[in-house]
Amino acid sequence: MKLNIDNTFFSELSADTIKENFTRQVENACYSLATPIQTKAPKLIHVNSEVAKQVGFTVEDLNSEKFNNLITGNFIYPSTLPYAMCYGGHQFGNWAGQLGDGRAINLFQVLTDRSLTLQLKGAGKTPYSRTADGLAVLRSSIREYLCAEAIHHLGIPTTRSLSLALTGDQVLRDVLYNGNPAYEPGAIVCRVAESFIRFGNFQIFASRNDKKNLKALLNYTIRHHFSHLEENNKSHYAMLFQEIVNATVNMIVHWQRVGFVHGVMNTDNMSILGLTIDYGPYGWLDHYDTDWTPNTTDSQNRRYRYSQQPNIGLWNLYQLANAIYLVTEDAPPLEEALNSYKTQFESQNLKMRSAKIGIDSPSDKDKILLDDLESHLKLIETDMTIFFRLLAKAKKIEDCLDAFYHPNQLKGEVLATWEMWFDQYQSRLATENQLEKDRIVNMNNTNPKYILRNYMSQLAIEAAENGDYDLINELYELIQNPYDEQPENEKWFAKRPEWAKNKVGCSMLSCSS
Repeated sequence: MKLNIDNTFFSELSADTIKENFTRQVENACYSLATPIQTKAPKLIHVNSEVAKQVGFTVEDLNSEKFNNLITGNFIYPSTLPYAMCYGGHQFGNWAGQLGDGRAINLFQVLTDRSLTLQLKGAGKTPYSRTADGLAVLRSSIREYLCAEAIHHLGIPTTRSLSLALTGDQVLRDVLYNGNPAYEPGAIVCRVAESFIRFGNFQIFASRNDKKNLKALLNYTIRHHFSHLEENNKSHYAMLFQEIVNATVNMIVHWQRVGFVHGVMNTDNMSILGLTIDYGPYGWLDHYDTDWTPNTTDSQNRRYRYSQQPNIGLWNLYQLANAIYLVTEDAPPLEEALNSYKTQFESQNLKMRSAKIGIDSPSDKDKILLDDLESHLKLIETDMTIFFRLLAKAKKIEDCLDAFYHPNQLKGEVLATWEMWFDQYQSRLATENQLEKDRIVNMNNTNPKYILRNYMSQLAIEAAENGDYDLINELYELIQNPYDEQPENEKWFAKRPEWAKNKVGCSMLSCSS
């Protein structure tokens, strides 16, 4: 096993002067040393060969005991020191102070055609674990492992999954936070990204008026991730912020396109590269309820509901702008970047929504057609993914019948409303300058046929907890090509089963999920 180690974050930024790994407030440091715990019986149950190849692992490496030990924290690669990052953040709109990598440990960076960081999630306590144990269970690990790959293959920026492994240890968890904890099998996901730097990495230094480390982190970010910009240049710090704004808009427009709800859009869960990061209580719009959130912690206020994600993206960027202002001391360029968020989002969102219904050249008039559609989707319980996939070939509402959970409700005023919309829609398509076959292809490349619905992950979890990992692999293969027909997998092109509507793990989840 030979990797091209490139530990720039570790070598170029300030380290915690305390070397021992115990929970504490960490001052004047970007990271602290944190050695993964030794696990009882590490067992690799799935590996992503594509990501492994990008990192530099050979097929022989992947079959070795050393790899098994590396991705479970039982082997430290030579000349590296694992570490946890220091950051703060706003959680559910409130400043939470220091947070940091509480159950994530960075192993090292690897240099291939770009720098990639390997990070273990669930490998034990760090100085940022607070009262938690820093561990993860198989349930949450399967969800993260599969969903990161599902999001990637849907064409959405994200962290990637390298491996999923059992630890052989039992972990105590209270799934519903209702005072009924139980032991579950422990697991570790090794995830990979160009960077795990978050909005909160900058916020923690701004909150402490630590300009030295804030500026060092800005320079580092430019040096390694936005090298076309200049270090030690206040105007270029503002330009960096503009690029983060752009990347955030792009990510959230994609989330809205496929009906993905992140569930925990705290500022410490926002990537400066616009990557989808930290898969906890995420979910998908199995039916088109734009006020839905998958997070039990958020069930009352629904701050992070599907329809609110664009606004939360902007709110989070405001907090990042406040942090960067401490160094630039020049508000107008940051305000200009923030103002561009709404303009960019409206433009990209209109283009995306139009593409979903096959309109290649949208105008302002199309907003009415689109708004009416989204209103109609709420008339009776409707599966978002299935509806838009069927729409590509639909001439009338009956062609989308399979998208309705209770098709017998499609009658009377509801039916008349839909029939009127389809008449308007077909008239609008007739004005488009594209062949029908091309429109269908374009719509199918915009609207996935397969998404990783929560009930699907739950089935894989329940099988895995009984020692059967076949469904993990089946779903992993399915999500590689979510826009393709895949006749052999037609069973997964189906509405959420009734049994999954309110089942734990299939509807709403806690932050420990």
